[in-house]
Amino acid sequence: MSDELVVFVTSPALDDARRIASDIVSQRLAACVNIVPGIESVYTWNDQIEVSAEILLIIKTTAQRYDELETRIKALHQYTTPELVALRIERGLASYLKWVQDSTGSTS
Repeated sequence: MSDELVVFVTSPALDDARRIASDIVSQRLAACVNIVPGIESVYTWNDQIEVSAEILLIIKTTAQRYDELETRIKALHQYTTPELVALRIERGLASYLKWVQDSTGSTS
């Protein structure tokens, strides 16, 4: 198992998603962010079923950078409770995982 993570964050607008992505990559909190427009989220909020058009950010980072990443996303995000879910990468191409480590300034 590796130290790298894939983190999912949703955003209500493409401009916000791009702003978050640029910020966290420039601060080396993420090696890469894929922005996936056109998703639809169905969820319960304040005891109501909501349906929202959203943009998905797929963030590649490391466990070492996660706490800082979480703090930064909470500061940048317009939602009070943004989706912020991290999954550990169990396996991956060694050279790609090394690039994630190098790009975030993390060490194995």
